[in-house]
Amino acid sequence: MPLLTTSEAGVPIQGPSATLIYDDWYPALRTDQLKKGKLATAMLLGIPLVVGRRNDGRVFAMRDSCPHRGIPLSVGSFDGNRVTCRYHGWEFEPCSGRCELIPSLSSHDHLDATRIYASAYPCEERDGHAWVYVPGPGSGKKAQGTELRAVPELAKFGPRYRTAFLTADLPCNVDHGIIGLMDPAHGPFVHQAWWWRTRGSIREKTKKFEPIAEGFRMSAHAPSANSAPYKLLGVYGEKVETTIDFVLPNRRTEIIRAGDKWFSSLTTVTPVTASTCRIDVIAAWNVFYWVPFLKPIAKFFGAKFVRQDQETMIQQAEGLKHNPSLMLIDDADKPAKWYFALKQARLEGTGKHPLDGAVELHWRS
Repeated sequence: MPLLTTSEAGVPIQGPSATLIYDDWYPALRTDQLKKGKLATAMLLGIPLVVGRRNDGRVFAMRDSCPHRGIPLSVGSFDGNRVTCRYHGWEFEPCSGRCELIPSLSSHDHLDATRIYASAYPCEERDGHAWVYVPGPGSGKKAQGTELRAVPELAKFGPRYRTAFLTADLPCNVDHGIIGLMDPAHGPFVHQAWWWRTRGSIREKTKKFEPIAEGFRMSAHAPSANSAPYKLLGVYGEKVETTIDFVLPNRRTEIIRAGDKWFSSLTTVTPVTASTCRIDVIAAWNVFYWVPFLKPIAKFFGAKFVRQDQETMIQQAEGLKHNPSLMLIDDADKPAKWYFALKQARLEGTGKHPLDGAVELHWRS
């Protein structure tokens, strides 16, 4: 169903439906799940995938279905070079999907097995994830060497840094996951904690936004003074600035700089199916590099933070089951409106951007 919103006056506004955006890269799974000679499964945009790593180290992603009789390839075998179907022993080169062998063919058959292809998708490893390029239905196979959009990668600003990642499944469609990700007003209510912020810390804020290609940027600014983690950066005695970008189809990046110290994160909300999604957070930093056990401490508090969002989405899903009318308000919901407009322009191929210049938004959080 399309997302139905209403204006402050109660006038229904028909927003774009939760249509999926194809022809882009999505993170399928963490590559530490890919063991030698083993196959892993994942789901992206409702497409079942089988994922693995060849003996030469290259990762691959295929549709988890043999083109012969449709049995999942993931129940077959993988020797590091070829994926073999369990049903009839057809063998496939996994990066291209090309069939290399059909054991049942006899000397009387004239079928060239190498003209048969299982569905394979461009797949690249970045920041510990297998990113898969998902073409639109009916657009045909993307050949190796085809010029595609750049593979997303976490920004880093030096050779020495620590990294961590978090993930959580969300029982909502990708639209609700994304507008929840960019919502600036829920923090004091969903993320109340002594180490983050409290409801009593709410104050008025003004932020400047500017258009970027297929997205928008919260221009460089001093981080929120009512968030404890940002205050810690003050120990370096440098000016602290943060920049936050959102870019279609699903990516939020945040970069915090304090002199030569930095923190960088890439958060994605990926459609698993048309009605469910997954949030992945990848982070890198060189702040407090010397502090013992910093990574497990950061992951502990980060997991709590993401869990709070997840619990809220689970509760929201109960209400959304009844297809209520919803509303988006200014200015706190303006980024959500921009997202829907950007998405609609992408789907229609117009290239129209909802922002024609820098604007200031005001809200309390």
